[in-house]
Amino acid sequence: MTENITIPASELLVLIEASFNADYTSVRKTANAIAKHCLGSAPDVSKRIKLATRRNGVPLRASGYSESLPVDPKSRSVLVEEQSWPSSPIFLDENLKKTFDSFISSIKKYDLLSEHGLSGKMNLLMAGPPGTGKTLVAGHIAAALSMPLYVVRLDSLISSLLGDTAKNIRSVFDFIPQKNGIIFLDEFDAIAKLRNDTNELGELKRVVNTLIQAIDSLDDRAIVIAATNHAELLDRAIWRRFPYRMNFANPNEDLRVHLWNYFLFDDNGEHNTLSALSKISDDLSGADIESISLAARRLSIINECPLDTSQIAVDILLAKKCIERVDKKTICQILSRVFNLAQVEILSLIKISRQTLSTYLKD
Repeated sequence: MTENITIPASELLVLIEASFNADYTSVRKTANAIAKHCLGSAPDVSKRIKLATRRNGVPLRASGYSESLPVDPKSRSVLVEEQSWPSSPIFLDENLKKTFDSFISSIKKYDLLSEHGLSGKMNLLMAGPPGTGKTLVAGHIAAALSMPLYVVRLDSLISSLLGDTAKNIRSVFDFIPQKNGIIFLDEFDAIAKLRNDTNELGELKRVVNTLIQAIDSLDDRAIVIAATNHAELLDRAIWRRFPYRMNFANPNEDLRVHLWNYFLFDDNGEHNTLSALSKISDDLSGADIESISLAARRLSIINECPLDTSQIAVDILLAKKCIERVDKKTICQILSRVFNLAQVEILSLIKISRQTLSTYLKD
């Protein structure tokens, strides 16, 4: 890299100070400003800066915060980590998008709501199966508000001694408000799952009460986001602490079209192919679609060949446990008879002649 670039002194000073303070949010914001500044004169440098800002920072304990960062008293493992803002877009159905926008608007217009006596806790509970985008949404909320996102995995707070679990909770909730960040409680049902241990019901109640008290003790401006795969396990008292709720499910057919188009075809997919992929990938999560897509793209690049849509169809059907034998005839028959794909859609995936397809479907 030989380009000479000019960086405003003010941005350089902010970048240096933020680096020494391990303030990753300020580092990313300043780096993005520098990338924008040098876009015209040094586009390659601008691109590399933007790529660098998408990486996670080193753990805070390696940056001088080891004494103040909350750790488990037994294992000494760190209980909080800062997560970088996501680079991938989110794909939400209409109802989820409304809640997403409403939550962000309520935070941005907190003072206005407060003037009318309508302010309240800025807490959001997200529930749904794994891979449906809960963590990604939390990241996008943080990015939209230009705030750091501190991830707290509830399962990591649980100690072999429930008394230590309560201490861990208090430690985390004492730490994060100092950083003016968003608290993201992942695996939120982990504590509720302890109800299966009938020998610890008294201690469990104390732990749940500690969690509720910790949430209640936060300033109304504090932002708490929680995610759970098992909403049915949560205490009713916990539900009441979260006025905003998003219930996630696997993507519908329309969202699957957008997911395949973005992750597989870089927003340049052909209509029949996207329609076919969307129809056969029901019951797959957004994470499943992303994983299959990126694996196919990597294989295409390594082998220096076009995307193998036949193999992608096989991968989808295998993921759905629809097939045991992998041959084109079986796949074509399943696509037609199980998923009701039109012949033109099948041909967009399976690269065979129309005559061969007709022969397969007659058997």
